[in-house]
Amino acid sequence: MHPNPIFRTADATRNLAYARDRSFGLLGINGADGPLMAHVPFLLADDGATLDLHLVRSNPIARALCEPLQAVIAVTGPDSYISPDWYGVDDQVPTWNYVAVHLRGTLERLPDEALRDVIDRQSAHFEEQLRPKAPWSSAKMTHEVLAKMMRQIVPCRMVIDSVDGTWKLNQNKADGVRERAAGFVNGHGMGSDPAILAALMLTPPRR
Repeated sequence: MHPNPIFRTADATRNLAYARDRSFGLLGINGADGPLMAHVPFLLADDGATLDLHLVRSNPIARALCEPLQAVIAVTGPDSYISPDWYGVDDQVPTWNYVAVHLRGTLERLPDEALRDVIDRQSAHFEEQLRPKAPWSSAKMTHEVLAKMMRQIVPCRMVIDSVDGTWKLNQNKADGVRERAAGFVNGHGMGSDPAILAALMLTPPRR
């Protein structure tokens, strides 16, 4: 997380809403031989207190979960390089704008019996966003094939202890300067979803 408080004015509600909307992040733990990471979709509870996910059984993180472990999920959003020339004022330096939310807490493995529920709730969450397409569900699979696939994955839950967010959107610049840069990001930005980042730069979180 960027230490400048001007980039950390989004409250927990907004940060959780952003994480819930993305529902995908980089899971990390401290393994016995160093950091372990996995890219995972997840389902954040309505109250923001827990999130559920599943891992391939052979994943090193899954293998390490013989007991609950401290973990973090980094949820990243749009980002882009910002050229100093885009500000239209002198004595500026290059930077990178981005949105990121970190969820920290205790990760534990759930009983195997919980797996079907985790899978069904996750798929329902994502399929709902594809309407008017008729939602897919695990009920469409044959019992034998589904059982075979489920033997290869394990359900997990993270109890969330803290939520931190960085919305680095040039809030440290004058409004006109920031808005000018947003226009260039929209047309020439490099990174992930620069058009979305440009829109956020026009309405950054405020205290």
